[in-house]
Amino acid sequence: MTDRELMQRVENALEWEPSIDQSDVGVSVDDGVVTLRGNVRSHAEKATAERVTLRMYGVKAVANDLSVRLGVGDERTDTDLAQAAVAALTWNTVIPTDRVTPTVSQGWITLKGALEWQYQKDAAARSVRDLAGVRGITNEIVVKPRVSTADVRAKIEQAFTRSAGIDARRISVTTQDGKVLLTGNVRSWAERREAERAAWAAPGVTQVDDRLAITP
Repeated sequence: MTDRELMQRVENALEWEPSIDQSDVGVSVDDGVVTLRGNVRSHAEKATAERVTLRMYGVKAVANDLSVRLGVGDERTDTDLAQAAVAALTWNTVIPTDRVTPTVSQGWITLKGALEWQYQKDAAARSVRDLAGVRGITNEIVVKPRVSTADVRAKIEQAFTRSAGIDARRISVTTQDGKVLLTGNVRSWAERREAERAAWAAPGVTQVDDRLAITP
């Protein structure tokens, strides 16, 4: 697939997504690396544009340079946004109470704290992502598992073998002190993301270094 063909497919996918105003989003492609430029109305829309692009076959990476320009009536004070973030985190049953602290500066939310699982860290970011007035999110939550990491490698390899979307034979897993290194080749960005998610799902994982190469 040529870069021009991939660019057209990404543009079509963004236009098809109802939550994105594609009229002010520009797409360029260089050797499979997609760059998104322009303006969107919210951080949620920016994140959705990135997810839609990453799902496209042939995409090797995405540079998301979209700017968030809040619409009339969407502006909120940092105090209001901080209170909304606290409420959103409190209502999310996946996140332990009082383990995550949000701070807000000029509409940008920073999350700090310590949790036991990566999925909890991801859930915290999703909880505040769709709040009105959010311009961006920095997730500084630290994952500190209490379980042993002795069998992390075996559990990850078993997860790869179970997954229909991952060719486990092409991926090598190395672990040390909760840190996971993935090397080898995958067929698409979607397979790479699936492998990374499977690695994060293993108990005891605190860091995943994804060095998988995409070779369609």
